[in-house]
Amino acid sequence: MSEPVHGTWEPAPAARWEDAFLSGNGRHGVMVSGDPDDERMVVNHHRLVRPNGDEHTRPPALAAALPGLQDRLLAGDTTAGDDFTDGRPLRWVRPFHPAFQVRLRGPGAPWTSYRREVDFTTGVVRTECDGRRTDVFVSRADDVIVQYVRGPGLTADVTLDHRLPGAPRDLGVGHGAVLTPEGALLTLRARYPKSEWAYTGVTLVVVTGGRTVTAPPGVRVTGARAVLLLTRVRRHPGELDVLDEARALRGLLPDGDEDAYRCLLERHTAPHRTAYLRVGLDLGADPAERALPGSELLRRPGSPALAERLFAAGRYHLLSASGMLPPRLTGLWTGEWDTAWSGAFTTDANLNLQTASAAAAALPEVTEAHAALVHGQWADWRDNARAILGTRGVVAPAHTDGESGHLCHFSRAHPLHVWTAGADWLLKPLVDHDETRGERDPRLAAALAEVAAFYEDFLTRTDEEGRLVVVPSYSPENRPANSGPVTVNAAMDLSAARHALLTAADYHPGPDAERYRALARRLPPHHINAEGALAEWAHEGLRDSYDHRHLSHLYGVWPLDEINPCDTPDLAAAARRALALRGAENDSAHGHLHHALVAARLCDGERVAGALGAVLAGDYFHASLMSGHYPHRHVYNADAAHALPAVLIEMLVHSTPGRLVLFPALPTAYPTGRLHGVRTRFGAEVDLDWAPGRRTAVVRPTRTARVELRTPSGARTLRLRAGEDRVLTLGPR
Repeated sequence: MSEPVHGTWEPAPAARWEDAFLSGNGRHGVMVSGDPDDERMVVNHHRLVRPNGDEHTRPPALAAALPGLQDRLLAGDTTAGDDFTDGRPLRWVRPFHPAFQVRLRGPGAPWTSYRREVDFTTGVVRTECDGRRTDVFVSRADDVIVQYVRGPGLTADVTLDHRLPGAPRDLGVGHGAVLTPEGALLTLRARYPKSEWAYTGVTLVVVTGGRTVTAPPGVRVTGARAVLLLTRVRRHPGELDVLDEARALRGLLPDGDEDAYRCLLERHTAPHRTAYLRVGLDLGADPAERALPGSELLRRPGSPALAERLFAAGRYHLLSASGMLPPRLTGLWTGEWDTAWSGAFTTDANLNLQTASAAAAALPEVTEAHAALVHGQWADWRDNARAILGTRGVVAPAHTDGESGHLCHFSRAHPLHVWTAGADWLLKPLVDHDETRGERDPRLAAALAEVAAFYEDFLTRTDEEGRLVVVPSYSPENRPANSGPVTVNAAMDLSAARHALLTAADYHPGPDAERYRALARRLPPHHINAEGALAEWAHEGLRDSYDHRHLSHLYGVWPLDEINPCDTPDLAAAARRALALRGAENDSAHGHLHHALVAARLCDGERVAGALGAVLAGDYFHASLMSGHYPHRHVYNADAAHALPAVLIEMLVHSTPGRLVLFPALPTAYPTGRLHGVRTRFGAEVDLDWAPGRRTAVVRPTRTARVELRTPSGARTLRLRAGEDRVLTLGPR
């Protein structure tokens, strides 16, 4: 019996950079095209963002104008928010860009046999052509890009080439190529226009056999048996000590006669393989379909083999993009300088969706990368709160380049500077991580206290019934049908404030907890509108706008547990109605998958299948199995690729600290399957196995717990003892 394929392959080189196979370690990333006549490997790094000047890089100083804005909004002025600005134009954060290509140009001889593939278990991208083989990976252990070419009589010009689409014409570029005892050292320094900042790439070329000579701007290798290239890139002010970088690269080579490539690969494979293999999905696919190249499999959107491979690829790409930072809009990769939306971290949906599977899918590496972004920008978030709203605590930006957390990206149409729910959404994965592992991070505890302090200062206005009012309020990235986007009591803001205060109380028992809970109790309830739907704004007179890609108002359903069929059936029914009324607007992939995640929490398997099917059949995926933001692979974007595994997990299992929900929304398209290794928020590992007429689960608790078990057939109490596995026979659906 065959098993799911942990990789993908193609029978031809990538014709577009979007189809290049990917490898990464959460710092460096590479895109490998696999052309045997001109092997091009695009080098990326999370820190490569282009300076765009220093003006307006701090948050707007608007706190003095806040009381007037609140008065006008509460008096019914639906355009009051238009004036809450310091007059600056819309400003994008510093854009992410590629570094250069490592190119190996051969004599251009005709070739007959060809295959390129990527192994998800090792991160190795391999190209084989007429007896020549090239392997590429990015080491998690050594933080270096490794490229190893083998074959008889290798001949190639080796260069570092900055000429990628959209590269600035006035980029100050300098090349270096010197021969060394092992082969050669290549350097490329690129100075940003009108800036002290630059980036420098350094490649150590280790040649076995043959002859190496300089051939500016690189070197020419002839008649070699093997060529090993080790590459790093640094972004820096001033000049970089390339000799020091060269010494560091040489230090990675083993002493004596050991196989350098094998040693480098073994050091990398241990952490990468361990992380990747923790969780797996088998949907009982046809072995013949499992064997297809990715581009052919994508033409079969209903195939379980496609869902299996995209689950594996999404898990691989998410892991590979996460390290010093979590994934950007483009993951860790781009082949051009003109990245859409600056290739930023967008935190009002995209980043949150991409990392949604981290806790359940046993990828703490992703959560740790997410935490690095949050804690690394915390001081800037404090500045945002003080400058814009005059409070203690923090306000998170909706867009960041990964370095600055100052809130500078906003406009009249998208007033992201008054969105206050961001800190709670960005801390939620860290809370899930703590619950999953059974330990509390003191940094998170301190952060939650600061978020609670923000709400203590911000929530000062009340309505005629004495309930608190969130004003100003914004529901990303929508607006009421009869109002400007700056409003009162957006459902997302209500859910976030409640969750933040109650979570802070849980982490800080005692007098602080009582104060936080008392404040949360004063928040107004959600509204159900005249159409029976959960209202996006819990404020009289504001009418819902349904055709929109974002589902911010359903934040209480997913990722929170505030609204669910078990505890709040009336609100859950209203959320189902809101989901049914929601349009797809521009068919953004993140909108469809957000829809699927909410539907899974509401136990609506039919709606999960519809949203998932829209993505699988919508031509969103490149041959690389990285995705596009829109149908027909328009705009390179990692949302669909990274979020899809979360959907496939959530339709099968969901947990809270006191509940385990099994098979909540399994589509009929997947009648047989197995999911193993999923982690729960009460400290257990779960394996699921299902087929027509049979469903079983194995629960492996690491902590003693008493939880409610929910399945399609009912509910019961499950008592778990640490170290004692429980086998559950659940019966038919």
